[in-house]
Amino acid sequence: MTKQRGFTLLEVLVATVIMGVAVAGVMNGLSAATRNAAKLTQYDRATLLARQKMDELLVDQTIRRGVEVQGMWDSLSSGGVPAGWRAVIEPYETAAGFTTTGAWVVDRIQLEVWWMDGQTRRGFTLEGFRRGVIKDGDMINVPR
Repeated sequence: MTKQRGFTLLEVLVATVIMGVAVAGVMNGLSAATRNAAKLTQYDRATLLARQKMDELLVDQTIRRGVEVQGMWDSLSSGGVPAGWRAVIEPYETAAGFTTTGAWVVDRIQLEVWWMDGQTRRGFTLEGFRRGVIKDGDMINVPR
């Protein structure tokens, strides 16, 4: 009787099932990692756009206090994803309670940034402060 070397059909089937389960697990992990990387890329892009917009709002003294301003970024800036912002500048504190023209005021800038992730709207809010001067026509009602 000669001894033959090789695998039985049962051994081949068991090995194939084990490899299939292992490959499915690896593919699932890669898919999750890709989704997380895409979300982080969107969040990073949004934080860069938010920082740029906040810098613009901090130096633009022409925006009236208490008026909501908003806009959208072009698709090139936002990576082809619909994205926008909304901001309100409100007085936060004045010099010893003075609310007359020419007195200084600390303004609080609230900036909301949003973007679409498929059908889901994602976003975050930033807050910044700047010093300004009360102008004619400004309605100053500083919270206490």
